[in-house]
Amino acid sequence: MVDRFHSKPLELPAPAHHFERADLAFYDVDHSGPSYEARIYIGGGRGLRRNAGIDHPAYAGSLYIFGHGACHGEEGHCEVPQDRDPFDYRLPHHLEPAPRIVTVTDAVKRLVEAGKAKAAVDVFVHGPEGEPLKRLSFSQLRLLTYV
Repeated sequence: MVDRFHSKPLELPAPAHHFERADLAFYDVDHSGPSYEARIYIGGGRGLRRNAGIDHPAYAGSLYIFGHGACHGEEGHCEVPQDRDPFDYRLPHHLEPAPRIVTVTDAVKRLVEAGKAKAAVDVFVHGPEGEPLKRLSFSQLRLLTYV
């Protein structure tokens, strides 16, 4: 778990690829701890600092996690099952890591219009009082565009 994530540069759509929407897809996001805000910046560069606000030109959006916090159920209530039968059609356990989507259309369009072919993604995690929080955990990040 980290309080800052910096990606390798992601490939942006070519200027000829006209898209209506762009999303960042975060896979297997851990939401088992406290609530937090993850501020997302695209193409901000290595000099981007934690105190960059939502008025920063690279700000693309925020991912809000309403965290689970401490377990108040019976013993075993918050233990995620490790093995599930492929024919088990019950809903996933409430603490299984889950995908989250953040729409970043305006930020991606600005970068494409500026002639950028690639851009890194920076994510800073803030707790409820704005404090740095080491809570961000996910398995994969993808940029998706839709025509």
